[in-house]
Amino acid sequence: MARLSTHVLDTAHGRPARGMSIRLYCCEGETRRLLKTATTNQDGRTDGPLLSGEQIPAGVYELIFCVADYFGSQAIPFLGEVVVRFGVEDPAGNYHVPLLVAPYGYSTYKGS
Repeated sequence: MARLSTHVLDTAHGRPARGMSIRLYCCEGETRRLLKTATTNQDGRTDGPLLSGEQIPAGVYELIFCVADYFGSQAIPFLGEVVVRFGVEDPAGNYHVPLLVAPYGYSTYKGS
C-alpha cells in the first residue's frame, strides 16, 4: 500500500510540534489543487496518512506548514509558511516528508 506521511519536530524546544496546521496540494503546471488539510497531534504527526491507497498518483506535490501560526507571538515572523515541493515518482512507494523547524530555520529530507 502506498502512502504519504509527515512528522514535524520543534527543534527550538526539543519536542514534537503539536498543533501545526498543514496543507497538501497537487501541482499541475502553474495550478495547485488542495488535496487535504491536517493538524499535527501530540507526536507531531497527522492522525493518519496524508495520502494512502493502492497507488499515489505520480507527480509534484506541495506540503505547506503554517510555521508562524505555530510559533506565534512575533509581529512579523521570519518564517511564515514553509513550503516543501517534492515529487512522487513511484505510485506504489511510501513517501515520508519530515520537517525539523525553529522560528528562524528549518530542514527537511526524504524519510522512510
